[in-house]
Amino acid sequence: MISPSAALAGFLLGASLIVAIGAQNAFILRQGLLRSHVFILCLICALSDAVLIAAGVGGLGTLVSQSPMLISVVTIGGAIFLGSYAVMASRRALRPAAMQAGAPQALGLKAAVATCLAFTFLNPHVYLDTVVLLGSLSAAYHGADRLAYGVGAATASFVWFFALGYGARLLQPVFARPAAWRVLDVIISIVMSLLGISLLVRFFNPA
Repeated sequence: MISPSAALAGFLLGASLIVAIGAQNAFILRQGLLRSHVFILCLICALSDAVLIAAGVGGLGTLVSQSPMLISVVTIGGAIFLGSYAVMASRRALRPAAMQAGAPQALGLKAAVATCLAFTFLNPHVYLDTVVLLGSLSAAYHGADRLAYGVGAATASFVWFFALGYGARLLQPVFARPAAWRVLDVIISIVMSLLGISLLVRFFNPA
């Protein structure tokens, strides 16, 4: 029987990692504001994440699950990683800045796709978040629960990118103000902290 908590955990962790402000999100926001190639670019980002998550959950997660020592290292490392993200988000919240969406010049389809792929696959954090972190932490789940965890994480990518791309026109007046990014970063910090604490609780109090 699939545990809903596995899918929810994957969704929350995936969402917390992907919502972090970065070049890829800024690009999608910009294209959304311009209403230029929004669907294809959001689809590329979401599918790319899904493929990388599947690779992590299907390969790295299985490898790690065979070694209790590696699971311990990954659990502690994951908690530290999430704690670091929480700290960075907190620092950004103390010094918020408005998103710079760029000049109102639309790229052609080929240029937009090439730029999107570069933002996706030339960013080391993409592999750290999807293949290493999400994939390794999937070792805590087995069978159908691991699949649910991966689907939850991938779903978060689809929801975020399409919401960002198509909701950009509505967000423009809001995120032109630093206070909006402060609220977002505070939320990210809280979620990251809670997930990190849950990992430590699971480590020191295994079921």
